[in-house]
Amino acid sequence: MSLLRVLDVSATGMSAQSLRLNTTASNLANANSVSSNRDETYKARHPVFAAELNRAKGGLGSSVGVKVQGIVESAAPLNKEYAPNHPKSDENGFIYHSNVNVMEEMANMISASRSYQTNVQIADAAKQMLSRTLQMGKS
Repeated sequence: MSLLRVLDVSATGMSAQSLRLNTTASNLANANSVSSNRDETYKARHPVFAAELNRAKGGLGSSVGVKVQGIVESAAPLNKEYAPNHPKSDENGFIYHSNVNVMEEMANMISASRSYQTNVQIADAAKQMLSRTLQMGKS
C-alpha cells in the first residue's frame, strides 16, 4: 500500500470519527429532553460504519477505508415518568425522557476522540515518511 493510500484511509477514519463525535455531542445535548409523547421524544442516535474497499488503479492492490452507512436511532425504551404537574405531561400525567445513556455516550466520546487522534498520528507518520523519501532523492 502506498503512503498516499495510507493518507486516504486515515482521512476516511478521521471523517468517520468526527461524525461519531458530533452524533455523541448531539445525544449528550439532548439527554435531559422531555416530551409529552413517544413520537416527539429525542432518541439516541448512533452512526453505522462499514469498511470500504477501493480498488487501486492499474491492479496494484487495494486499500480499505471507512464508509458511513447512515445514522440509526436507538431501540432502547424511553423513560416514562408519572408527573401530572409537569407542563409537558400528557392527558394521563406522563412525560417521556430521552433514552440517551450518558455514561455510554461519554465512553463513546472518549473512544471516538482517541480513534481520531490515532488517525491523525498515522497521517502525520505517513507525511513524514513521504518527506524523508523525497529528501533521499535529493542526496
